[in-house]
Amino acid sequence: MAILIQRRYSARIYPFQRQRSRGDTVSATLEQIYDGFAETYDKNRNRFEMTEVLDSFFARLSVEQGKLLDLGCGAGEPLPRFFIDRAWDVTGVDFSERMLALASIYAPEMKRIHADMRQVDFAPDRFDAITAIYSLFHIPSTDHASLFESFYRWLRPEGKALLTYATREYTGSDEFDGYKELMGQTLYYSHKSPENLYTDLERAGFDIEAADHRVIGNETFLWVTMSKPASASRISRPSNA
Repeated sequence: MAILIQRRYSARIYPFQRQRSRGDTVSATLEQIYDGFAETYDKNRNRFEMTEVLDSFFARLSVEQGKLLDLGCGAGEPLPRFFIDRAWDVTGVDFSERMLALASIYAPEMKRIHADMRQVDFAPDRFDAITAIYSLFHIPSTDHASLFESFYRWLRPEGKALLTYATREYTGSDEFDGYKELMGQTLYYSHKSPENLYTDLERAGFDIEAADHRVIGNETFLWVTMSKPASASRISRPSNA
């Protein structure tokens, strides 16, 4: 059984931590909302079919077995489970205790860390892959660049990262910092334009390998794969990014 590591949150209250509904009435925190989603998780667990995107990302990796960091791991499937079944060592970070409790059932081999992804730190060159699936857009976009710098530091040379990013196709705006409805709840979302996202990634040192809009579960998001160069090299943007 993997160990659940508790991490204290910063005392600062971020927009996504204190949810507000229309009329500026304080409602639940994002953590509480996702704790509530855990109650109906089994009913919705097959809503997002990601086999194709996971197979594509896995085929790009330079190692068959390694270490994965999943930020916003939720209940531990499908992504952590996918890697665990391929003999990877997986660490998952999530701010919802109840989702992590589900992860102890669906991915008991995963090391689980209860924390805000911005409050964790790891040794340099520790992971062969990092993923942030359906999670980064709940973090204020002003914090994304510093997170990408952390991703780069934690990845080993030739390591790769995969993230899901919100765009106009989901929020209706090129840049967004506000609230949207999901499964009957009002959730905080934040994103920059794709061009500004690519700039942040390149400044962190990443090569962008792919950037594709995918429709999964009737929702359209931008899926971006990037890599840490084996050595210092000129970073270029692919034609499809």
